Amino acid sequence: MKILETLVKEFNLKLKNVQNAVELLDEGNTIPFIARYRKEQTGEMKDTVIRELSNRLNYLRNLESRKEEVIRLIDEQGKLTEGLKEEILKSESLQRIDDLYRPYRPKRRTRATIAKEKGLEGLADIILNQEIDEKEFKEVLITYIDEEKEVYDEDDALAGAMDIIAEIISDDAAYRTLIKNIAKSKGFIEAEGVDRNERSVYEMYYDYKEPIKSIVNHRILAINRGEKEKKLKISLNIFDEDIINLLKTKIIKSSENITTPYLELAVEDGYKRLLYPSIEREIRNNLTEKAEEEAIKVFSLNLKPLLMQPPIKGKNVLAIDPGFRTGCKVAVIDDTGRLLDYTTVYPTEPQKQIDKTKSILKDLIKKYNVNLISIGNGTASRETELVVAEMLRGLEENVSYMIVSEAGASIYSASELGIKEFPNLDVSIRGAVSIGRRLQDPLSELVKIEPRHIGVGQYQHDLNQAKLDEALTGVVEDCVNTVGVDLNTASPSLLKYVAGITTRVANNIVSYREENGKFRLREELLNVKNLGEKTYKQCAGFLRIPEGDEPLDNTSVHPESYNIARELLNVDYQNADVLKISKELKVGVPTLRDIIREIEKPGRDPRDEMPKPILRQDVMKIEDLKKDMILNGTIRNVVDFGAFVDIGVKEDGLVHISELSDRFIKHPKEIVKIGDIVKVKIIDIDINRGRISLSMKG
Repeated sequence: MKILETLVKEFNLKLKNVQNAVELLDEGNTIPFIARYRKEQTGEMKDTVIRELSNRLNYLRNLESRKEEVIRLIDEQGKLTEGLKEEILKSESLQRIDDLYRPYRPKRRTRATIAKEKGLEGLADIILNQEIDEKEFKEVLITYIDEEKEVYDEDDALAGAMDIIAEIISDDAAYRTLIKNIAKSKGFIEAEGVDRNERSVYEMYYDYKEPIKSIVNHRILAINRGEKEKKLKISLNIFDEDIINLLKTKIIKSSENITTPYLELAVEDGYKRLLYPSIEREIRNNLTEKAEEEAIKVFSLNLKPLLMQPPIKGKNVLAIDPGFRTGCKVAVIDDTGRLLDYTTVYPTEPQKQIDKTKSILKDLIKKYNVNLISIGNGTASRETELVVAEMLRGLEENVSYMIVSEAGASIYSASELGIKEFPNLDVSIRGAVSIGRRLQDPLSELVKIEPRHIGVGQYQHDLNQAKLDEALTGVVEDCVNTVGVDLNTASPSLLKYVAGITTRVANNIVSYREENGKFRLREELLNVKNLGEKTYKQCAGFLRIPEGDEPLDNTSVHPESYNIARELLNVDYQNADVLKISKELKVGVPTLRDIIREIEKPGRDPRDEMPKPILRQDVMKIEDLKKDMILNGTIRNVVDFGAFVDIGVKEDGLVHISELSDRFIKHPKEIVKIGDIVKVKIIDIDINRGRISLSMKG
C-alpha cells in the first residue's frame, strides 16, 4: 500500500486508477493495450504516463526489496539496532540504503581490515574516545606491540589504529550525507585541457569551472566525452580544507587530549584517501545519470514526431542517396514501395556529370510517372539538391523534392533484413530505396532500424545503451500501436512492435500469410503458431484488415467490443446522450466514445492530422539569405540549447533557446518538436562558418 500511495502522490493521480494500472501491469497486459482498451480502469491514462508509472513502480519495489535484504544482512551480524532499522525503512533512495549499509558491508582487504587482523581495533576505540591521559596512553600503547602480528613498534600500532579510524569516518552515513550536500550546494566541477595548445572541439573546456548545482546536462555529457577521449581532466572542487575542518569539529571533543593529533591525522587521511574519491565518483555518477536520463527523454521526444510524420500516399518516388567519389545512387519505387528501377549518377565532384545526370533523372521521371524526389541529407546532399532543383525548373511535369534524414539507412542496407528484402542489390542501392520509402511511410520504414540509430538527439553513443534502447523501443511501440498495422502487408519489423507480439510470433504471422494467403478475419490469428488467446487479446485491436470479411476488423475497435459496436449501429448515437447510451449498452464512456469515433471514420490514420511536410521545387544558397528575412522551415532536431531548422539551404539554422519564445522556457521541447513546420526570422548569418541564427519570437 505504501508504494501505491507514493505513486499517487508523485503522479498526482487517483488511488483507484493507480491500483488498477498496477494490477493490469502485474497481470501481464502490455502498456499500449492498457492505454487503449482499459481507459475506464486507469482514468484514461496516456501510454507515456503508464510507462513512467511502470518504471517508477519497478524502482520502488526494488527499493523495498533492498531494504529487507540490508536489514537481514545486518541482523545476521548481530549489529541491527532499532534506530538503524528505522533509518533504513524510511530511506527514499537506493543510494541512501547503500550509505547506511556501508559500515556493515563485507570488505575486500583494506588497510583497516589488515589493522583489525593485527588486533588494533581496541586502540582505535581509545583514540576515538579521547578520554585517556598521557601516562595511561603510553602504557596501553605498549600492549599492542606484537612482532608475530607484524606490529613492531608504537608507530606501527598508531598507524594501524588510524587506518581503522579513517575507514570508520569514511563509512559514516551522516558524514557522507553532510559532505554530499555541501558539494551539491557549494562545490564546482572543473575541467582543464590535457594539452592546452591542441585544437579540438573541447577548447571551451580547457579552463572551465561551473557550480555543480547549476551545470546543465548537455555540458556534463560533453566533458565526460572529452575526458574519455583524453582531451580533458575533470575534478570536483568542494573546498577540501573547509570540509576537513568541519569533520574535525564534529569528531574531536578535546584539543588537549594526547590522542588528538592522531585523530586529526586520521580525519585528514579518511577524507583525502577514502571519502573524497568515493564522493567524487558518486556525485559524478549522479550527474551523468541525470544527464543521460534527460538526453534519453529528448531522444524519445524527438523520435515520436519523426515516426508520426504523415505518410505521402499514392506517389511514385525517385530516391537519391547522395555521394561524391562513388556517385549518387538512384532508386525508383512505386506508391507501394516496390523497386521499379535503379542506377548511379555522378553530378558531384570529381566527375561533375551534371547534364548527363539531369538527362537520366528526366528520363526516369517520365518513364515511371514520378511525382516526388527524396534526397538523403548526408554527404553531398545540398550539392545534389542544387542539380535536382535546376533540373526541375526545365521540367514539364509537376515534381517536387524533399530532403529526408538518412540516419541509419546504411545500417538497414547491410542488415539481415535489407539483404533478405533485396538479396541481389548493392548495399548502397538498398540505402536509396530506404530513403524513398521514408518519404512514403516513415513509420513502416524506420522500424526496420534499431531506434538508437535513427539519430534524433545528442551523445547517443555515450549513453547507457540498455536504457536508451528500452526508452526508444517504448516510443516506437506507442507509435506503431497508435497508428495500427495492416495485417496483410506489414513486415515482421513492424509487427514485432504490436502489443503482445514477439519477433518470433511476427515471423510466424508472415509465414502463415505466405502459406495461406491474406487474412480475411482477425480471428484467423489464433491459427498462427505460438499466438494464443492471451497474445490475441493484446494485439487484435491494433491489427487492421482493410478488405476483410468483417468491417470492424479495419477499425481499432477491439473484438471484445464488437457486440457493443453492432448494437450502436442501431442507435442514433450522433444525437443521443453518450452517458445514457453507455448505461444502456453497459460500456464505459471513454470506450464508447472511441467506438463511435471509429464507426464514423473507419481505418483513420492519426498521422493524417499532422502538418504536411514542406515540398520544394527550388533551392536557396546561404548567400541568398538576408537579415530579417522571414521563411518557413521544418524542425530537424531538438537539443537542450535550441532547435535546428531546415529552411532550404545547405546548412540548418539554429533557433537558440532564448529565441524560441517571448516567454521563459526551461527546454526547447516546451515549444517545438521534430517535424513541426515553423515560421522563422533570420537574425544573423555567418557565411564563412556556414552558421545561420534564427528567431521564432513574435
